[in-house]
Amino acid sequence: MSRLNVAAENTHSVRQERTMSSFLVQRDGQDAGAAELAPLAFAGYAHFTAMQVRDGRIRGLDLHLDRLRAASVTMFGRAVADERVLGLIRQAVQAGPADLSLTATIYSGAGEFTAADGEPHVLVRTGPASSGPQGPLALSVVEHERTLPTVKHVGEVAKTYYLRQAVADGFDDAAFLDRRDRFGEASIWNLAFWDGAAVVWPAAAMLTGTTMGIVRRQLDRLGVPQRVEPIRPADLPGLAGAVVMNSWTPAVPVNRIGTVPVPEAPEFYAALRGAFEAEPAVRP
Repeated sequence: MSRLNVAAENTHSVRQERTMSSFLVQRDGQDAGAAELAPLAFAGYAHFTAMQVRDGRIRGLDLHLDRLRAASVTMFGRAVADERVLGLIRQAVQAGPADLSLTATIYSGAGEFTAADGEPHVLVRTGPASSGPQGPLALSVVEHERTLPTVKHVGEVAKTYYLRQAVADGFDDAAFLDRRDRFGEASIWNLAFWDGAAVVWPAAAMLTGTTMGIVRRQLDRLGVPQRVEPIRPADLPGLAGAVVMNSWTPAVPVNRIGTVPVPEAPEFYAALRGAFEAEPAVRP
């Protein structure tokens, strides 16, 4: 066989392999069809974690497993073994392209609106990779506190409602204030602020995102100052920068919160992105 034919054969094999790699929805490791998914169509008692896979690797995989385990204990009184969850994630990653988005959702077989116990199931879904918006974003300010704020749970109609209201009012998204007038988080984002020398994380009851966890531990390792303190609307004019972050990205610049303009802070953005990139990505 000529070199040209060999090259053509190799190219065909690569294309065939990529075609065979696909996105999926699996329940407990098996392809999920209508019968398996129908009971979930109107269900709202479940929790999940979302991650980005690049070159078959995931940053902060330990934080995702910690999140699922802790949330399962909170909501169901027991958790699926880490090894089992990891195996299901690995199976989905290996079945798809090198870069993808992956969501692992855990729910009880007993359903919602019942106190009955049921075996927890793991639903894994993959889709196209995403890196989120570039920004800068303008955030409206809304008084809202999530139920079970430390759990990433489903069925949160308020977050989508306030996002839609924010866009209707000329903003890009919404930031939430608690009953003590403190910023906590945004709709699907954590908030982080900059005072010109240190990263400032808001003190409030909220979900600690996996990207937030990655950035915090790497900032510590890199020696970048950071602290946690209440941030209220009256504090905004004294700050030197703000971002939102989630599994898509560690730093989407924010240029306005309510009526208060927020300065650009390239040093801040670079510190957050550098911390995120310093986190080793691992294969599940």
